[in-house]
Amino acid sequence: MSSMLPATPYAETAPLIKVHPLTVRITHWLNATAILIMVASGWRIYNASPLFDFKFPNNLTLGGWLAGALQWHFAAMWLLAINGVVYLAYGFFSGHYRRQLLPITLKSLLREIANTVRGRLSHAVGAYNPVQRTAYLGVIAMIMLVVLSGLVMWKPIQMQSLGVLLGGYEGARLVHFFTMTGIVVFVVIHVVMVMLVPRTFIPMWTGRVRNPGKRI
Repeated sequence: MSSMLPATPYAETAPLIKVHPLTVRITHWLNATAILIMVASGWRIYNASPLFDFKFPNNLTLGGWLAGALQWHFAAMWLLAINGVVYLAYGFFSGHYRRQLLPITLKSLLREIANTVRGRLSHAVGAYNPVQRTAYLGVIAMIMLVVLSGLVMWKPIQMQSLGVLLGGYEGARLVHFFTMTGIVVFVVIHVVMVMLVPRTFIPMWTGRVRNPGKRI
């Protein structure tokens, strides 16, 4: 009787493998929520006093008016800062950074960039290639910088020592704007990559994947 049963593909019978710990998944989605709120409300704040000769479309902003946008922005700032501290502490003390994001060598980074340009995307669920590692470390640094520059703008007197390092209040505004831009670029690329490799999306919710041992 058993010989009459249809064969099951290996990918469907492979065991579920844990690729994303619960702490990483929770902090990932909280960060994503906080960043979305901060960017949308930040664009409304920017429109009230533009740095450059353009404004963001109001339908892409959050808050309705300056005071409302500031309330959303500060609320999301605390979420981002507290959640970020939890993520950083977990990454260091659990060895997550050491296992997933390090090491990065210039040779491996250049090789992976060349592969990406040629359309040979090297990606496995739960494992990051050198380009991804560099991007993730870069966005962590940008998030830290956007929070610090935001504190300088929020409390310029209390944070004047930090403000000196960032070029004063106006310098902090520029740093805040360009780090925000870098974060938005990262998020757009990240979403595009998920669309290109959709099987990476579900594991960020469940933490597990049926891994047939093949790279995507």
